[in-house]
Amino acid sequence: MRTVELDQATASLAEYAREAKNESVLLTEHGHPVAALVSLENEDAESLSLSANPQFLEIIEQSRARLAAEGGISSEEMRRRFGLERQRRTGKSS
Repeated sequence: MRTVELDQATASLAEYAREAKNESVLLTEHGHPVAALVSLENEDAESLSLSANPQFLEIIEQSRARLAAEGGISSEEMRRRFGLERQRRTGKSS
């Protein structure tokens, strides 16, 4: 990862973006990270948006905490609850 102090960032944004294809570029101000340019190869806009959305991240954390506290159900049980167990065994589908 390349680190660039903001007051030393003299290249164009396009140049830094091209560089980020090979190596992430971390932008700092007084040594503290403020932004990063990273390659998005094999990444879609929706995944990127969700990964930076505080509300979505809070939902994920709440779900993980609930799973740890209460446990979950198996995929077999989920199939049973939705009536898919019989279909899977017999090869039938709706």
